[in-house]
Amino acid sequence: MKFIADFHIHSRFSRATSKSIDLTGLEIGAQKKGIQVLGTGDFTHPGWFNELKNNLQESEPGLFLNKHSISSRPDSERPRFILTSEISCIYKKGDKVRKIHVVLVAPSLEVVEKINNTLGEDYNLKSDGRPILGLDAEELLKTVLEISSEILFIPAHCFTPWFSIFGSKSGFNSVEECFGKSSKYIYALETGLSADPAMIWMNPDGQRLTLLSNSDAHSIEKLGREANVFDANLDYFEIADIIKKKDAKRFLNTIEFYPQEGKYYYDGHMACGFSCSPQESKKYGNKCPKCGQNLIIGVLNRSQEIANKPYGFVPEGAIPFKNIVPLPEIISQAMNLNSFTKKAEIEYNEIIQKIGPEFYVLVDAPLEEIYKNTRPEIAQGIQKVREGDVQIVPGYDGIFGKVGFKVNKQALKPQQVLGI
Repeated sequence: MKFIADFHIHSRFSRATSKSIDLTGLEIGAQKKGIQVLGTGDFTHPGWFNELKNNLQESEPGLFLNKHSISSRPDSERPRFILTSEISCIYKKGDKVRKIHVVLVAPSLEVVEKINNTLGEDYNLKSDGRPILGLDAEELLKTVLEISSEILFIPAHCFTPWFSIFGSKSGFNSVEECFGKSSKYIYALETGLSADPAMIWMNPDGQRLTLLSNSDAHSIEKLGREANVFDANLDYFEIADIIKKKDAKRFLNTIEFYPQEGKYYYDGHMACGFSCSPQESKKYGNKCPKCGQNLIIGVLNRSQEIANKPYGFVPEGAIPFKNIVPLPEIISQAMNLNSFTKKAEIEYNEIIQKIGPEFYVLVDAPLEEIYKNTRPEIAQGIQKVREGDVQIVPGYDGIFGKVGFKVNKQALKPQQVLGI
């Protein structure tokens, strides 16, 4: 069966997250988005893990249903949970402080409990849903694989400047430099919001490994900003096998933010409101021309720095991808709203009710169906995003970029736009 998965999210036990996140809310949010397999996030946190143990029941191998669901849907149509958690490793290696985030995906609650007991002996897991460990990422990999060889260990948002394996501030130049002889157990990289596969394919590790895309959501509304589309059985071990083998027959595509919308795409200096391309950064000596401080080197620059192929290179067996703009953003812009207001939320819920889940609306629903069931300016916005007819202002140094479109008010009737 075809299904959409978002593995990397957070619970309310992580810093800077919505305090309303619980399993019921996540299940409802996943249904609206069209997500069939959703990561639990934060399984290392004792409070969240206790909720997982008390509320999840295994439905298929390594996948779980919320046993206290309020959904009226049959079990076969309800979202599954997969056990995941992000960990921050901060340590010194090669005369440099490294700050690496990784995502763990585990096959059972029993395995998670062993991970938590082992890490909890030396580290405080209660302080944050995404715990900070003074542990070499290679040693963490060895530790969890000793617990279970079925665990997936995925370097998170792999080019983000501050906390990633290739980040400009604290990262490495290769997977092997980070993980040494244990590199053979790294099967995948997470793209992150500020990169898409085309950027990462320039890198030798990006050519070799499976690329996953996830939302890293800190609220229910942000679920599915990025996701993965599979054609497989609902089964942890089959999903893991697909990822390990980079199986393009069963891994259909990823769904991506426009990377320019990510908040670390370009180089820049937030305090001065300055951003620039990698070519301009070189001209300025990587210094802010307004104040002279160091620029924060973004994902585009860093991906080019360690590349061995030009942009546009597609490795053999690469998993394809599609760029989207989240439906709430399309609605807000089409209705000339500065934010996702209550008025926009009502419109969003009506679209979901009439047409289907958000991903279906954005990617698969026939345009005729969309034009018949929503405002013409919203329908035109969805069409323009599908066609890549967008204007982009790149993000930088912690500031999200903007992806927009212009509504042609002279062509808002479906028969004019679609030629029907």
